[in-house]
Amino acid sequence: MVALEQKVLREGTVLEGHVLKVGSFLNQQLDVDFLVEMGREIDRIYKNDGVTKLLTVESSGIAVAVAAGTVMHLPVVFAKKNKTSNVSGDIYSAMVHSYTHNTDYKIVVSKDYISRDDKIVIIDDFLANGKALEGLIEIVNQAGATLVGATCAIEKGFQGGGDRLRAQGIRVESLAIIDEMSPEGIAFRK
Repeated sequence: MVALEQKVLREGTVLEGHVLKVGSFLNQQLDVDFLVEMGREIDRIYKNDGVTKLLTVESSGIAVAVAAGTVMHLPVVFAKKNKTSNVSGDIYSAMVHSYTHNTDYKIVVSKDYISRDDKIVIIDDFLANGKALEGLIEIVNQAGATLVGATCAIEKGFQGGGDRLRAQGIRVESLAIIDEMSPEGIAFRK
């Protein structure tokens, strides 16, 4: 998505440790009009696939998923990081390692929200090493649902997670893929 690449170049900042700060439009502050543009692109990618639900993980993935859900007229389910008192009954769960926070956490989704009849697209804000997507894929598999594909706003291609998932036969459709990134500049995959 050329518009996303341009926005990253204009507003993104590369920090130490291969961290891309896009807080001005995707994380801390949300550019809702631009999120809707991303939602339209996700709809274009999957419009003929019979998708019934979108799945993400809290918290930064929710904005992109809701934008896509609004355009696609689909419900959005999000995995919580740890079971809380408002998640009752049986759950699907998976362990996930966060690259950003360098910690492991358990993600959970109530069995009330995903079933074997669902055709699911996973959506997240970033894809680096693929661990969040792997956890969400595990939840889709536990439910016996069909994984249609996964879309991330920004993929850090140089970290290999997306390519590894694609090699396993998983459809990964990132809106922008960064192949190289440093404080001096960003190079996108063509």
